[in-house]
Amino acid sequence: MNKQQLIVELQTHGLRLVDPDAAAGRKGGAGPSDHRAIMVDGTTVMVPIYNSPAAQSPYSVEIGLDQTLLLKREQLLVGAIEFPNPPRFYGLTTADGIPYWQIALLHSRDVLATTVLQTCMRYSDAATACQFCAIGQSLEAGRTIARKTPAQLAEVAAAAVRLDQVQHLVMTTGTPNTSDRGAAYLSECARAVKASVDLPIQAQCEPPDDFVWFERLQAAGVDSLGMHLEAADPAVRAAIMPGKASVPLDYYFAAFAAAVQVFGRGQVSTYLLAGLGDRPETLLETCDRLIQLGVYPFVVPFVPITGTPLANHPSPDSRFMSSLYEQLGTRLKQANLSSAEIKAGCAKCGACSAMSQFESA
Repeated sequence: MNKQQLIVELQTHGLRLVDPDAAAGRKGGAGPSDHRAIMVDGTTVMVPIYNSPAAQSPYSVEIGLDQTLLLKREQLLVGAIEFPNPPRFYGLTTADGIPYWQIALLHSRDVLATTVLQTCMRYSDAATACQFCAIGQSLEAGRTIARKTPAQLAEVAAAAVRLDQVQHLVMTTGTPNTSDRGAAYLSECARAVKASVDLPIQAQCEPPDDFVWFERLQAAGVDSLGMHLEAADPAVRAAIMPGKASVPLDYYFAAFAAAVQVFGRGQVSTYLLAGLGDRPETLLETCDRLIQLGVYPFVVPFVPITGTPLANHPSPDSRFMSSLYEQLGTRLKQANLSSAEIKAGCAKCGACSAMSQFESA
């Protein structure tokens, strides 16, 4: 099995830890949840370890006699893997006693990520909530705080760069009940971070009511923008995320076009969660439309998160994902869009998807 296929398999099947204490992963939250970063042949990937598919995965990791981490498939040795070292900035606290790890987390190996507002106007109402979302779980468990101040984020970002050589910052947000959809607060936070440290920033939010917010975000120091579709078919969107689905796809595409005018071709991206119900043809047609606009379609296998309404929804089949990646890789090469050229963000990191492995295949 080649490296491409191994990463696809790990991200769709997950990974069983024979010794649950062998690695600390991330449970709940707004980003890659129920995951653990592992290094496979020099590439850092985020792999599910806490959800139901992982418990049944054919892949497991054991600690060898020399403390080497051994990756096995059905008891057959695949090879050695590594867990990235815990970041040094996790040991620090703010002047008012808040641990840095409650303000921002290390994703993959060199990406700092934070949810600036850990609440969402859609989350607490089943009629509007995204069924895959766990944004409230880490807050309820006391693993984060509801609102990260610009000063806190600037302090943590500077420490993460100084101590752990972090290369870029992802700032996402729960959607507030304001017409800017969080862009105003993201702008405040970005301005504070850039005043403290020279760190590329991606901001992520829903499309705001006024596209002038794209210019304001850029002026505040945001280098790239993410506006996430999650699903492509309107019927799937309405069933899985009824609140977000009230924002029409045409409005998203108008926002994408406006954002590309500000941030540039390839500096705007969107998440697409494969496995929620979209047919491959629908996903590919949507990606074609995005690529034509200069938007990078970051396709990620859906990962069911414990405690959400979709906790028992199956992960996509690895063959489904490989076929999708192969076709998208060809399209991205033809369009000269590359994750490596993105200044900051999830698609640049790439650890939650095997997309980047297929861009140059």
